[in-house]
Amino acid sequence: MSEDQKRILEYKLWGIANLLRGKISADDYRDYILGFIFFKYLSEKQLMYANELLEEEDEKDYTKVTDKETLEAIEEESVLKLGYYLKPTELFSVLAAKGGANTESEDNYILEELEAVMNHIEQSTQNRGSEEDFNALFEDIDLHSTKLGRTVKVRNQIIVEIFKYLGEIDFKLNDIESDVLGDAYEYLIGKFAAGAGKSAGEFYTPQQVSKILAKIVTTGKTKLKSVYDPTCGSGSLLLRVAREVEDVAEFYGQELNRTTYNLARMNMILHDVHYDNFDIKHEDTLENPQHSDLRFEAVVANPPFSAHWKGNKNPLNSHDERFSQYGKLAPNTKADYAFVTHMIHQLADNGTMATVLPHGVLFRGAGEGVIRKYLIEKLNYLDAVIGLPANIFYGTSIPTCIMVFKKCREQDDNVVFIDASGEDNFIKVGNQNELRDIDVDKIINTYQKRIAIEKYSHIASLEEIAENDFNLNIPRYVDTFEEEEPIDLDQVAKELNEVEAEMITIDQEILGFCNELGIVAPFNSENHGA
Repeated sequence: MSEDQKRILEYKLWGIANLLRGKISADDYRDYILGFIFFKYLSEKQLMYANELLEEEDEKDYTKVTDKETLEAIEEESVLKLGYYLKPTELFSVLAAKGGANTESEDNYILEELEAVMNHIEQSTQNRGSEEDFNALFEDIDLHSTKLGRTVKVRNQIIVEIFKYLGEIDFKLNDIESDVLGDAYEYLIGKFAAGAGKSAGEFYTPQQVSKILAKIVTTGKTKLKSVYDPTCGSGSLLLRVAREVEDVAEFYGQELNRTTYNLARMNMILHDVHYDNFDIKHEDTLENPQHSDLRFEAVVANPPFSAHWKGNKNPLNSHDERFSQYGKLAPNTKADYAFVTHMIHQLADNGTMATVLPHGVLFRGAGEGVIRKYLIEKLNYLDAVIGLPANIFYGTSIPTCIMVFKKCREQDDNVVFIDASGEDNFIKVGNQNELRDIDVDKIINTYQKRIAIEKYSHIASLEEIAENDFNLNIPRYVDTFEEEEPIDLDQVAKELNEVEAEMITIDQEILGFCNELGIVAPFNSENHGA
């Protein structure tokens, strides 16, 4: 599928999302649109797989199968392969056809059937390996909510309209060479994030930033045993890592926001990640880590910037092995280093960790300074510091950076500092700053080859960092100062004299005109050569 065709699909899906613009809030219609796209995907996946199973049968069209034993056999195989099961009467196409049958009567009422189908998808996974991955997956799609419409008729009509337009779009699931629908889903998530204000950071990392993190943690590798994101949002970072290697065996993530947690699971399934190969948990990562006994080959994250956490208010934290060795806990009002040390705890000895953080982590003192010094001086885990442009994330304009950590560093006597925040390293798109592919490539090339570039990057020795009292503020290492061109004072004086002479001539002309008209001049004629 060409890039143009993919863009057309993305714009069509965004057009459907715009059907609800102005009718309900962006956060609410996001859940409906993404949920219904997911339902259509599950339906088409079910139909394709069932038809594969029926290739040797007399009836080869799953939508026409009525034999009980055949349906039971398809159900058993589907739950094992797909993780869920949909009856022929529960497919998206069936509900869409009923909804569009007669819009002038009540014969097109599908809300109750749709609700029953979504419930049955979850029920079909009970006591199966996929149960946790599908449990309460559709809970944010409330078909009875007045946010969708004040009356049942209005709510039904909106759903019918969405189904009509979705039904006209070919998801091209047979195109095994292209993750078309997954790409379009990511596009929609990004579009929703752009309009979500401060809440955008809860579920989305800008694509180019994701690409930087993914390329860093996969440097020198073609396959990964595991990748982990402790604040996974919609799962976009995890999936971005998978694009940089031939294979990722297992995906792990944790997410505090329930709605975003559901979105992450949908996103994984939509990208054809088998339910056995991902484990996304819904819990507070710092207070209740769900994968603490595991170590991961790649760790990526975009944690909430300077979030509050219980810190020293929870006496257990001072004894928690994720935090206890550093001598201080991260401040209660700034959990940034709590996330950092949590991720380092989960990082495998052969792994790489890359995380986005607010710029303040590089130089703030007190407890954060103690933790930062320990990470560098005692553990020597810090591998790189990359400064990003301001206003690059949705919902905040603060300067940010990427910190890279390794437990077994190839070059353990220095740290790479990159300042990619300059105006030549991004473009402005609307109200946001955005990295281009050439900007991403420059960052990655500089990091991987550890190149010193004037006014862009510097390879700092550990001694140099110690001399700076472990302050990592990038301007201490990368000098971006631009000297102003020398000013020729004689030339400036000459130009001022020429301007003054010209002004005297003009004033004389004005005085002459005023005398002819018999009016008072707007200045003292004695000072203007009269």
